[in-house]
Amino acid sequence: MATVGPYNAATPDEKKEPTRPLAHPSPSVHPATTDEDDDVEVHEEASTATKRRRSAQYILKRRRALCCCGCCVTSVAVVGIVVLVLALTVFQVKDPVFTMNRVTLEDVDGDFLGAVNATLSADVSIKNPNVASFRYGRSETDFYYGGETVGVAYAPDGEVGAGRTVRMNVTLDALADRISPHVGLTDLVFGQEYDLTSYTEISGRVSVLGIYKRDLHIKVNCSITLEVSSAFSSVESKTTDCVADVK
Repeated sequence: MATVGPYNAATPDEKKEPTRPLAHPSPSVHPATTDEDDDVEVHEEASTATKRRRSAQYILKRRRALCCCGCCVTSVAVVGIVVLVLALTVFQVKDPVFTMNRVTLEDVDGDFLGAVNATLSADVSIKNPNVASFRYGRSETDFYYGGETVGVAYAPDGEVGAGRTVRMNVTLDALADRISPHVGLTDLVFGQEYDLTSYTEISGRVSVLGIYKRDLHIKVNCSITLEVSSAFSSVESKTTDCVADVK
């Protein structure tokens, strides 16, 4: 009876092959570093540090530039606002106001034949609404009655302070030969009202801080109603109305 051997029995050829050792993992091999490689690494690190430093300096300079630009823009805006406010307030020159308050009698010389010579005093005021003083020159006022000049008054030059009003009295010597034809005997006895007109020219200048200057030329037309009592014992203005044209 034959005997059957095991299934995995080694063959004669396999028994003759030598036994192979098991493979072991080889250790990691790193290339040896040299001095040149160390220099390259140091150079790269220095280059990186330099770039970072330059980048930081650039960012800092950029911030400073932006701050400077912002300050400049803000300063220009503030100056513009200040100039605008000054232009609308301080440098806005307003027209002076000329007023003839009243006209009164100073002296009279007349007779019953109608020859009258009267000296009148006109109370005049000039109001300066500006923040700077107003300087004006010598002025002349012509008085008219019945379409003819009956008198001339002169006012000296002067100055009106900022926001102030100056009052002055100007003397008018009425021309007798111009008034006599309009004065009758009944006017001397019972009195009468006379409608006069006047024309005044005043030239001056307003100087704001010595920077802004404006020359003003004022033309004033006034309508005056004089109330004359009997025998010219008193003369006083009843109404006055003035209109000024300023250029």
